[in-house]
Amino acid sequence: EAGRLETERANGRVRYRFSVTLVLVDTILRSVSDTHDTVYVDVDEPLDDEHLLYTHVELPAPPSAAIRQRVIMTDATQPGIGQLYSERFPIPDYSGSELMLSDIAFGSPGATSGWRRGDITLALLPTSQFPSRPFDVYYEIYNLPAGHRYSTEIAMQQVPPPGSRRHPDREPVTLRFTGESGATPDGTLAELRRVESPLETGNYRLTVTITDLTTGRQASRSRHLEVHEWDRGATMVAAHPGAPRGDTR
Repeated sequence: EAGRLETERANGRVRYRFSVTLVLVDTILRSVSDTHDTVYVDVDEPLDDEHLLYTHVELPAPPSAAIRQRVIMTDATQPGIGQLYSERFPIPDYSGSELMLSDIAFGSPGATSGWRRGDITLALLPTSQFPSRPFDVYYEIYNLPAGHRYSTEIAMQQVPPPGSRRHPDREPVTLRFTGESGATPDGTLAELRRVESPLETGNYRLTVTITDLTTGRQASRSRHLEVHEWDRGATMVAAHPGAPRGDTR
């Protein structure tokens, strides 16, 4: 949030700066890969304290079930202010013949800048601060042979907040599509779907299920969303990679 960052003046404007470091540690191979990026945005007037500034960074890594990720975000103008979190982060191996789904990414419709994957551009949305407005859903299907008929189901289920014992109040909202696979020679098929109806504020689980209608095989992935009103505003800011740190063992 902008109110947690110190500001500075640059060319007569107000500048917000923060740094983000992403570290991937393979605990079996004992290898470490990381990237350090800086982020800044200049505005005419100070932002509201609750205005959300967010970014994304990329780091290539081979498949491994023993990966832990660490994310460190710090105020670039005031050393010592920041936050760190670490969690297990397995990277699947999508090779072979098993029908599989990538992780699910969300974006603002009509993006012209942001995360690029082939000819698709996503202004990525943070799942813990998700807007109550239409959004795009992006994922990739692996090992679905070209020419196979398949179906896609996107289910959105409202769920109780973490720690609550309440059961969901409503049945899931489901969108269904059918088509014929136009996968690349390696069996990869990218899909970008738009959800036009905004979600009400609350906690949700969004699940994508793919069914190969030729073989009957299925694959599913889920993401949790915390939907909020964005009256306070939010801005995605491009990250600028710092000097490469390389790979250490």
